[in-house]
Amino acid sequence: MRLETARLVLREWREADKPLYAKIIGDPVVRRFFVQTGTLADASIGIDRAMDRLRDVGFTFLAVERKADQAFMGMLGMAPLSDTLRATIAGAPRVEIGWQLGQEFWGQGYAPEGAQAMLDFAWWKLRLTEVVAITYQGNTPSRRVMEKLGMIYDANADFLHPDVPEGHLLRNHVLYRIANPVLSG
Repeated sequence: MRLETARLVLREWREADKPLYAKIIGDPVVRRFFVQTGTLADASIGIDRAMDRLRDVGFTFLAVERKADQAFMGMLGMAPLSDTLRATIAGAPRVEIGWQLGQEFWGQGYAPEGAQAMLDFAWWKLRLTEVVAITYQGNTPSRRVMEKLGMIYDANADFLHPDVPEGHLLRNHVLYRIANPVLSG
């Protein structure tokens, strides 16, 4: 799987991406809305899971490169929500979109650009009816990206993330939805 935008390449993961992604998820600023930072082992497990998912369902979270210099930027893509999350969230949504880029790539429009390419893939190739995005309620930067994509905040779907410990500040999550304009138009 490979998607391109004017400035980005979203591609399948390579073994060489694991330490690069580990550096990003090991950054406490990047991971400030997660319970903890990630390690090389976490990056390796996540990338292996993403590649398995691509084989099994045909889409996943992908590696992101900047076209201009092939700089590794992080992760962006879509994945089916876990059964646990589907049972927790109102309406039991099926597919989420998400991103996690290194700090040096923030504020330049890369996340919305890559996410729009992924949504176009969802609409035209996969013919999905809806995609959602979830995040900690206080994650204003990700919420802004969701809004730039035309996603709508669904206050009725706010939830306590089951993978975040009870009582933890980051447990309160929000959900944004977007319907397939191709199917409805």
